[in-house]
Amino acid sequence: MDNKAYVVQMNDKRVHGKSAIQPKPLNGTGVTGKGMHGNGIHHVNVNGSLYPAKVKSRRQMWDVQPSEMANNTLNPIRAIVDGMKLTPNPDKPMIALSIGDPTVFGNLPTDDAVLQAMKDAIDSQKFNGYAPSVGYLQSRQAVANFYSCPEAPLQAEDVILTSGCSQAIELVINVFCNPGDNILVPCPGFSLYKTLAVSMGIKVKLYNLLPEKSWEIDLQHMESLIDERTSCLIVTNPSNPCGSVFKKEHLQKILKVASKHCVPILADEIYSDMVIGLCQGCPLSPILFITFMDRISRCSQGVEGIHFGGLRIRSLLFADDVVLLASSERDLQLSPERFAAECEAAGMRISSSRSETMVLNWKRVECLLRVRDEVLPQVEEVKYLGVLFTSEGKLEREIDRWIGAASAVMRALYRSVVVKRELSQKAKLSIYRSIYVPTLTYGHELWVVTERTRSRIQAAKMSFLHRVAGLSLRDRVRR
Repeated sequence: MDNKAYVVQMNDKRVHGKSAIQPKPLNGTGVTGKGMHGNGIHHVNVNGSLYPAKVKSRRQMWDVQPSEMANNTLNPIRAIVDGMKLTPNPDKPMIALSIGDPTVFGNLPTDDAVLQAMKDAIDSQKFNGYAPSVGYLQSRQAVANFYSCPEAPLQAEDVILTSGCSQAIELVINVFCNPGDNILVPCPGFSLYKTLAVSMGIKVKLYNLLPEKSWEIDLQHMESLIDERTSCLIVTNPSNPCGSVFKKEHLQKILKVASKHCVPILADEIYSDMVIGLCQGCPLSPILFITFMDRISRCSQGVEGIHFGGLRIRSLLFADDVVLLASSERDLQLSPERFAAECEAAGMRISSSRSETMVLNWKRVECLLRVRDEVLPQVEEVKYLGVLFTSEGKLEREIDRWIGAASAVMRALYRSVVVKRELSQKAKLSIYRSIYVPTLTYGHELWVVTERTRSRIQAAKMSFLHRVAGLSLRDRVRR
């Protein structure tokens, strides 16, 4: 018999011995206790016989299995990429299109101010320990200040910092959803939504995006998918992967559907800072328009880019409505062809769907104008820079429109300005000259002013001034 060591445990006491097979009885009982056999397996000695002991959560062999969550986690993109059998061309470099990260290629270097702030934080020795799980208070307050607005004020307590957007999405889905619930996800959309949801036992319902409407949400289809187990609606804006940006009106319709069915929204707006730009009416629009048109007009000289403030800008793309004028149909056909060629050389193109042709003549004349083999529609009226032009050259409707716009201004300002006693007449007249008159006479340089038109404009002006002075139209005023 091997002289193996053993351990006997009886009445919460351990007794060490030399034999693992026949330890002496304790306390006069037939059961001597538990021992460890030479093969490392627990045994129990009963009346001199040794039997294997049952030990809970003990395995005889290694058999570690992945969890159900791990088995359910599958990235559909990896399934495609990993199955591709491609032989790279040794003569040409591969262009990576799999990730939208311009920093990888050095095209978006970190700003020096950010780098300095990081260095200052490290040198301060104030942030060497464990941070709060929700993020440092001052960091969360900075985020709250950045996103806060009067309609939805935010405090630091409203912010949780995560390790990237992916963790934020996972956290929100975990908070909103239970196994068996469903979430609404855009199609096409970011694959991570489905990967995370399916791994948690959450059903994914795909709502359609409409390519013919710049990838807006098919609201009717989305609403039809909502049921009592819908726990979250994911809205991606700007869209990934489509790159589209929803208009304010469309966002309001999305909110209306979510509010109607009391479904919370997970708003994935990670690329929101990349769509900050200018719209028509912005004070910078005329400047950028002139700058870019100068770029197009100078391209024939072989000058690359635009010199602006000592810098050469090669990537400026800006568009606005353009009017091409010509005295004959032949010259008019040549103008858009030349203009289209210069635009394409600058990385732009003429939008055929938003281009129109109009002939200024007292009678209708047909004009077939083409851009890239597409015939532009011919119209009887065109609005350009806020002014409505007609093919007959008449502007009566335009004058009526601006008189109506001035009346709308007066109605909007009536209680807050026109008849407000706390406001001096000097201030009221200043508003009259800076707001009311410019609205009334916008585009008047193009008007053919008849006596009737002059009388109508004068009446509109006097209507505002009479009310400012507290007079009615029946009051006689000495001139």
